[in-house]
Formats: sequence, structure tokens, C-alpha cells
Amino acid sequence: MTIFGVKFAPEALEQLDSLEQYIAEAASSTVAAGYIDAIVSYCESLQSFPQRGIRRDDIRPGLRITNYRGRTVIAFAVEEDPLYIIGVFYRGQDYETALAA
Repeated sequence: MTIFGVKFAPEALEQLDSLEQYIAEAASSTVAAGYIDAIVSYCESLQSFPQRGIRRDDIRPGLRITNYRGRTVIAFAVEEDPLYIIGVFYRGQDYETALAA
């Protein structure tokens, strides 16, 4: 069995920061930090089963999409190593257009 590492693209890290700020303003910094930590843990869990999610080669070759709690779309690519988190899109953000660019 192959275990992949997980690496976040700079854009994905920026999206996580923006999401944390958004949730902190809407709820609290504690809630925001907990949600972001849970997303990061979920992304790290992809390393044990990297073929999870839906293939979206129609948007970008090698792209896979999965959801976290039905509100957050996580876009990632499985390469040899590491698994690469391309983007984190919250509540209906247009990930298809963003990733096709």
C-alpha cells in the first residue's frame, strides 16, 4: 500500500485563511479555527485513500473533487507523492471556473 503525503498549494492556503476569517466574523474565532483544523485533517486523511472523490478530468487532467460536510469542495490532484490540495471552495463558490483557468 502506498501512502501519499499532502501538500497545499499557496492558493489553497489563502482560501483557508479567507474562510477562517469569514467564519470568525460570522461566528467566533474558536469556531473558525476548529472548522479549518477539521478541513486540514480531512485533507490529510486523503493520503490513506487518495482515489476518493470524483474525477474531473473535464476541468483539469488529474483533478479530483471531494466534499467536506457538504459545504466545502476540496479540489486535489494525486501525483506520485505528495497528494496536492489545489483549492478549498466554500458554500457554492464556482470551483469549476476557478480551476479551469
